[in-house]
Amino acid sequence: MEDFIGWIFAIAGYLYVSYCLYVMAKKTGEDNAWFAFIPILGLILLLSMGEKPIWWIVLFFVPLVNIVFIVLVWMSVANRMGKPSWLGLLILVPIVNLGLVGYLACKS
Repeated sequence: MEDFIGWIFAIAGYLYVSYCLYVMAKKTGEDNAWFAFIPILGLILLLSMGEKPIWWIVLFFVPLVNIVFIVLVWMSVANRMGKPSWLGLLILVPIVNLGLVGYLACKS
């Protein structure tokens, strides 16, 4: 039963973050906002929203290096959404990062 509840929370979290990415992509004028719902394409969409080179996706799969680059990308996305770039640092804080994604999607 615990596994089932865990899967429900995981799916709900994935759909929430994907929808927020979709909304942000629409607001930034990205052509393929639907990429947000497909795992690897969502990363490509995030790089596009942050105006970073697509080859950075390789760096997301390198341990420890990925932490630095995901923060840089989220800082750029926050800046592009009209918010201070330091908000991108909040992506490292569990639970707060979910609020950050929703804040950037709804308050921009």
